[in-house]
Amino acid sequence: MARKSTTRIEPTFDGPAEPRGSDGWSVSGDDRVVPTARKQPSRAKRNREMPEKLEPARRRARKKPRRGLFRGLGRLFYWAFVLAIWAGIAAAGIVVYYGAQMPSATTWAIPDRPPNVKIVSADGQLLANRGMTGGEAVGLHEMSPYIPQAVMAIEDRRFYSHFGIDPIGLARAMLENLTSGRFSQGGSTLTQQLAKNLFLKPERTIERKVQEVLLALWLEQKHTKDQILEMYLNRVYFGSGSYGVDAAARRYFGKSSRDVTLSEAALLAGLLKAPSRLSPARDPKAAEARAQLVLAAMRQEKMIGDDELKTAMSAPATRAAAYWTGSEHYAADRIMEELPALIGDVRGDIIVDATIDLTLQELAEASIRRLVDANGKKLNVSQGALVSIDNSGAVRAMVGGYDYANSQFDRASEARRQPGSAFKPFVYLAALEQGRTPDSVRNDAPVRIGKWTPENYNGKYYGRVTLATALAKSLNSVAAQLTMEVGPDAVIEVAHRMGIDSPLQANTSIALGTSEVTPLELAAAYVPFANGGYRPEIHFVQRVTTTAGEVLYENAGNAAPRVIRPEVVGMMNAMMTGTVETGTARKAAFAWPAAGKTGTSQNSRDAWFVGYTANLTTGVWFGNDNGKPMKNVTGGVLPAQAWHEFMVAAHEGVPVAPLPGTWKSTPAAEPFEPEAVPMADGELPPPAIDEARSDVPVEQSGGFLPAPQEQPTASIGRPVPPADVGGPTMTRATSILDVIMGN
Repeated sequence: MARKSTTRIEPTFDGPAEPRGSDGWSVSGDDRVVPTARKQPSRAKRNREMPEKLEPARRRARKKPRRGLFRGLGRLFYWAFVLAIWAGIAAAGIVVYYGAQMPSATTWAIPDRPPNVKIVSADGQLLANRGMTGGEAVGLHEMSPYIPQAVMAIEDRRFYSHFGIDPIGLARAMLENLTSGRFSQGGSTLTQQLAKNLFLKPERTIERKVQEVLLALWLEQKHTKDQILEMYLNRVYFGSGSYGVDAAARRYFGKSSRDVTLSEAALLAGLLKAPSRLSPARDPKAAEARAQLVLAAMRQEKMIGDDELKTAMSAPATRAAAYWTGSEHYAADRIMEELPALIGDVRGDIIVDATIDLTLQELAEASIRRLVDANGKKLNVSQGALVSIDNSGAVRAMVGGYDYANSQFDRASEARRQPGSAFKPFVYLAALEQGRTPDSVRNDAPVRIGKWTPENYNGKYYGRVTLATALAKSLNSVAAQLTMEVGPDAVIEVAHRMGIDSPLQANTSIALGTSEVTPLELAAAYVPFANGGYRPEIHFVQRVTTTAGEVLYENAGNAAPRVIRPEVVGMMNAMMTGTVETGTARKAAFAWPAAGKTGTSQNSRDAWFVGYTANLTTGVWFGNDNGKPMKNVTGGVLPAQAWHEFMVAAHEGVPVAPLPGTWKSTPAAEPFEPEAVPMADGELPPPAIDEARSDVPVEQSGGFLPAPQEQPTASIGRPVPPADVGGPTMTRATSILDVIMGN
C-alpha cells in the first residue's frame, strides 16, 4: 500500500484563491475574524465596471418612485383616517361634555311666542299690532307661498331633505370661509337658526354651537318640517322692530303677509342675513340688491320661471319710513297704556275692538297734514292735534301730531297747553248755574282787577252787552268780571265736574285759560254740552277677547251721571251756537246746528277750536312743540278750518239733528252790573288772549255718522236716566255747593 505524502500544507492568505471543492482548502480575508482592508481598484477599472454594475440598480431606481408614491398616499390616508377617528372621539367627547350640562331632554319644550295684541277699528279694519312681535302668527299655508320659498332658496335650500344638520351646506360654508380667509358663512340650517332663536343666546362659542346642534336634532324629532318652518317664519327678526313675517309685511309694505308679492317676499328673505343693516327703512339700495340675489337663487332652484323673475326684478325698490306711519298709531299707543288696567298682564294673543273709526281717523289726519303743509312756513306752524268723541264717550278719532313716523309724542293726550278763551264756557256755565241768563248784561269796558287789566283782542270794547254776545265775541273783560262774581273756585269746580282732570290754578286769570290742559280732556269736557248734560266715561276700548273668542273685557256702558241741568244745557248751547253763526268761529259753520268756542293763547302760541254737533264733539289744536309763536294764527283760522273739513265729511249723509236743550231769549228788566273786584296784590297778569274776526264764507254739506237718539246716552244704544244737577234757579249764589245743595 502506498504511503501518503507527509508534506505539510500551510494555509495561505495572499496567494491565488483555490477553487472550492479542490483537495486543498484555503481561507480568504473574508474568513478572518477581523477582515483585512481590501485593495481598492483603480479609478479606470471602476469606470469600466461601473456601467455593468449600475445598470440593474438604475432599473430598480426607476421603479422605486411609483412604488414610493403609492406608499406615501397610503400613509396619508392612513394617518388621515386615524386623525378622523381621534377627531370624532374628541367631537363626541365635546358633545357629551356640553350635552351633560344641558337640562334633560324630557324637560325641553317650545317656549310660547310673545303675545300679540291685534287692535281692530270700530269698522273692522286693522289699526295696529302691538307686543314684542308686532304682528300676529300666520299659518304656513295662509301666508304668501313666495315667502317660504324665498327663505329656503337663500337660507336652506335642502331644508326638506336634511335631518336638522346639513353636512353638504356645512362643508360648503367651511370651504368658503377657508378660501375667503374670514368667517362669512355659518352653515346653519333653518332648524338650527330656530333652535338658536328659541333657546340660546346670540354668542359664538363652541358650547353654544354644540347646544344648537343638539336642539336642532330634537326639533326635527318632535316636529314636522312644516311646523318648524312655520315657527321660524313667525318668530325670526326682520329688522325695524319686526318679529315674524306678518309684522315685517305690515311694517315695510303696509299689508298682510297673505298679500305679499314675489319681489316683496325676496326682500323679506334677504333681510335675514343682516336685518338691521339691510332694512329698507335704513338702506333701500342694499335691501334691493340683496333681494335680487334671492330672486336669482329662487330661479336657480326652479321655484320661479323666467317671466316671474323678470317681473320681480323690474319692480320698484321699497321705500319704508324710519318708523310706523299713520296717525292711528297714536290711538294704538294709548290703548296699550290702558290695557293693563282693563285685563291685567297680557299672557296670550288678544284682539282689541277699539272705538276708533279708521275712516274718520284718516279724514282727521288728512286735514291736519294739509293745513300744516299749506301754511307751515307762511304762518310758522309745525304741529296739530285733533280729538273727536261721540256722545257715549267713545273716542272716534285722535291725531296726536303731524307725522307719527317722525314723532311718537301724543300731543292730543299728553301735551298740556293753555286753552285761552276755549276755557270760557266753564266760566259762563258757573255764572248761569248761579242765576244769570244769556240775556244778563255786563259792561264791556276796560277793568282793573288788582294789578291786572284784562284787554279784549285788538283793544276793542262794545259797552253794554248780553252774556250771549260777550261769549260769541269772546270778550275778555266780561269773562274776567264773571269770574270775580262767581269766584275762581266755582269755575274750577265746574271744569272738573265737566271732565277736566289737570290741576287748575284758582286765580281770576283762569277766565282766560291760563291753566294748561290737554286737547283730549278739553274736548271731553265739552261732550256734556252735546249729549244733553251727561258726563260719559271717555274710552278707547270697547271689547277685548282672546283669539278663541273668550271675552276678557267689555265696556258695559254704565249710565253716565248728569253734570248740567237741562235748562242750563239749553242756555249754553244757545250762547255757543252764536260763536259759530256770528262770532269768532264762523269758518267752522256747516249745514248742521253746531256750537263751540275758539281759543288763542298769548302771542298765538296756541290756537284752539272745540266744537260739537248732536253727534260728535271735536277739538282741534295748532302750535309748535318749542312754544314759538305762530304768525297771527287764531282759533278762528286754522283750527276752525280743520274742524270744518273733518265735521263736514264725518256727517255726510246723516239726517240733521238739533242740539239738545231749548232756551228763549227774554231781555232782563234790571241788568245786573256788579262793580269789578280787585285782585290780590302780587297776582300775575294772564298770558292769554282771544280773537274776534272771521269773515270767510263757509261751505254747506252733509255728513257721515248716524244721528243721535232723542234720549241722551252714555254708551251706544243705552239710555241714561235723568239726574238733577244744581238746584232751582237763583238770582245770586256765593258757592256752587249752595247751588247743588239747593240752599
